[in-house]
Amino acid sequence: MSSESRPDPRVAGPWDVTEVDGVDTRMDFGSLWIRGVDGLQVQAQMDDATKVVGLITLTLGSGAVQLQVFAAPRTAGLWDDVRSQLASSVTSQGGVIEEGEGEFGIELRGRVPGQGGLQPVRFVGVDGPRWFLRGLFLGDAAPVGGSPELEGVFRDIVVNRGIEAMAPGEALMMTLPVAPDPAEASDPAVP
Repeated sequence: MSSESRPDPRVAGPWDVTEVDGVDTRMDFGSLWIRGVDGLQVQAQMDDATKVVGLITLTLGSGAVQLQVFAAPRTAGLWDDVRSQLASSVTSQGGVIEEGEGEFGIELRGRVPGQGGLQPVRFVGVDGPRWFLRGLFLGDAAPVGGSPELEGVFRDIVVNRGIEAMAPGEALMMTLPVAPDPAEASDPAVP
């Protein structure tokens, strides 16, 4: 099925910054705004040399999703190309992968070499307006429907691409959230 004939899997999120009323109660990681839920653990992996966040991992129970976000062209998405590159990479490393239709459109599902043998994975890609969000579901979240709560967190992500010109495939800037100023929280005069 061509991407032109598929329904838009983004009708219920993930969202573009223009589709929401501000950051609301979401954690602000710069280009990604993530709403927390009970039990959700968030880990940002930073490059030691550049101090730039390159990957965010959300863990809930025994499932996890790793997040990356990239600039995309105005006229087309990246997922079709990225999907074929990921499939080639997985098979060249001894894994198995197949395409399947899922809640977020076409997904890659399979097994990759890991500790104790082949581990289940599910790659999800969402093309938005001039951005591309990739999720790698792991553990109990790898099977379709394996972690509805974690899929809900993924679906409620907001991408704040910014307006600067960027090459397609260039990683969007992710930052660590700024902790609230404790003085403001305890000052009764601050609304």
